[in-house]
Order: sequence, then structure tokens, then C-alpha cells
Amino acid sequence: MRITLIILIGIHGIIHLFGFFKAFGISEFQAISQPVLKTYGIFWLLAFVLFAITIVLVLIHSDYWWLSGILAVIISQILIFNYWSEAKFGTIANLVVLIAAIIGYSRFKFEDKIKRERTVLFENSQLKSQEIVTKEAIKDLPLIVQKWLISSGVIGEKMVSNVYLIQELQLKLKPEQTDWYNSTAEQYFTISPPSFSWNIKTEMNAILSVVGRDKFENGKGEMLIKLLSLIPISNARNSEKVNQATLQRFLAEIVWFPSASLNQHIKWESINDYSAKATMEYKGTKGSGEFYFDENGNFKKVVAMRYKDATDAEPTKWTVIATKIEDRNGIKIPTECDANWYLEDGKWNWLKLKIRDIKYNAKIMPVANNVYKK
Repeated sequence: MRITLIILIGIHGIIHLFGFFKAFGISEFQAISQPVLKTYGIFWLLAFVLFAITIVLVLIHSDYWWLSGILAVIISQILIFNYWSEAKFGTIANLVVLIAAIIGYSRFKFEDKIKRERTVLFENSQLKSQEIVTKEAIKDLPLIVQKWLISSGVIGEKMVSNVYLIQELQLKLKPEQTDWYNSTAEQYFTISPPSFSWNIKTEMNAILSVVGRDKFENGKGEMLIKLLSLIPISNARNSEKVNQATLQRFLAEIVWFPSASLNQHIKWESINDYSAKATMEYKGTKGSGEFYFDENGNFKKVVAMRYKDATDAEPTKWTVIATKIEDRNGIKIPTECDANWYLEDGKWNWLKLKIRDIKYNAKIMPVANNVYKK
């Protein structure tokens, strides 16, 4: 799609260059039989330059390509109106470029919203990089949780204050879907206060894409999904169900930064030798999950009753299962996981994820990988 757009803009721009050539007698432009004044010729050249700039900005993945694209379309369309009988079909090309530019602008605004939200999260986080996790600090936790923390390698390491990670994802958006959609996502966490911001882009086909953003902040959750970064598909907020679901997601994902299990808002209780229940309560929102481990203390899975959607009458069983454990930054974490919903007619394995990169305790706001430019 991107290559097609570049080719279209290139051809359309070159046609405008010939309008300039005709105005200054450099070359005849047979597509326009009537004379072209030199004043108009300057604008034909300006439109060409703006279209050329647009191509360059698209090629270098600039966030602002849409700006030159819209300006080029405006000038081009004014010229077309003045030579309507012969140049009217250029309106089709302008319409395509304009739609693409509007989508580009919407994507820019969506990304800017995420960046501003993350800046606030980062500025509000409490950096505790000097605190060290000790055996004394974990002695009141269930034995299997202590074993997990020791096995993961957090003892003697600094407490994690913030996390930035990049995920490779495979998604099935409906239970009956057979093929997987490939996606990339970014996520930013703070541990004190507990919060996260997660964004994703999913290519549905060569034309359609869906972007999404989940957020948990101040005990409240938000889930936003947009088609082409422009058309809202879902915007769930101001809901106790969404608040609880995003809190439970934060709770489940502490397996990527195990020292967060010591967070003052999380309480643990033993279930048996290989499992424990964690309950988190923060600013009026409360949720829980059961964590399961193997005999060596490695994380196996988390199980929770969680709302899939704000319209659900009852929560649904939800699991995240570790399929691969690896050492990252000196800590053993699950780097590949499957997520499942257990519906009335069976299990829906809707997500497979892989941690591509993870960073702990950034002292400045991490530079976004920007999944939208992939």
C-alpha cells in the first residue's frame, strides 16, 4: 500500500511539473491545450515540489508527511478547477492522496496521545533504583512465591521502578478465526504507582489496519481501538469492569518484572505447594489471579476470572501460559506466552506473544520504537 501511494504521488507530481514547463515554454504539455499563464506555472511547480517532499517524507517515515501532502492536494485541486475540462481526472488522484493524508494525520494524533500519556506516567513514577531485593523482604510471602523470586534471580538486584518492552504478537480477533494476524506492540509500566500504557498496530490486509491502546492509571482502565487510526471501533472507559480487567492485566504481567510482587498494593496467599493467589487493590479497584509454578519455582501460568468486554454480564476464565522462559537483563522471565479465554463452547486461544526487547529502570523516558512505522 505504501509503495502504491508513493508511485501514485510520483506520477501525479510529475504531471504538475509539465504544467510548469508549458507555462514557461520549456515543453509542450498536450494534456492541457489552453495556454498556461506563468503565474499558474509557478503554482504547478509548487505543487510538484510539495508532492516530491511528500514522497521523501513518506520514504523516511516522517511523522509529518501528511502536512505537505495536504498542502500539495489543495494547490493541485485549485489548479485543476481552473483547467477543469482537461485536468478533472486529477481529482481522483488528489482524493486518494487526501484520504491517505487524513489517515496519516489521525495516526500522528494517536501516537502523540500515547507519547503524552506515557510522559505523564513516567514523570509520576517513583524511581526506587537504589532499593535492593533481599531474602528478608520476601520472607512473609508464600513459599512458592519466595521460590519463584529466588529462581528468577531478583534477590540482590535493584527493585524495578519502570519497564519498557516490545512484543511480537499473533492474534485471533474472533473464536472462529483460523488465520493469525501478525502485530507488534509496545508497553510501558510504572510500578509505584502501578500503571501501564500498551499500544498495538494490526495489519488486517494490504489496506486496512487497526490500532489499539490499553491503559491503566490511577486505578482506572481504558481500552481504545480504531480502524485506520481514524474510526473508533471500541472506546471503553469509566467502567468498573474495564477498571478491574486492566488491573488484573497489570497483576498478571508482573511476571515480566517479578520484584513488583512486593508492591504494597498486592497481597499474596498460598493455595498449595505450587500455586498462590495474588489480590491487588488500588484506588477503589480490586482484582485477583492465581499464579502457578513448577517444582523449580519457574512461572507456568496465571488464571483469573476477568471481563472480556464492558458489556459482559459475568467475568470469563482467562489464562496466560508461559511457553518459554529466558534470562533477560539477568532476570528469568517468560518471554513467550499464550493467552486464552474459556468460552461456553470451548477454549479460544486468541493471543501468542513474544518479548522482543525489555528494559528496566530507565532514568529518562524511553524512546518509542514506534510500531506504526513497521
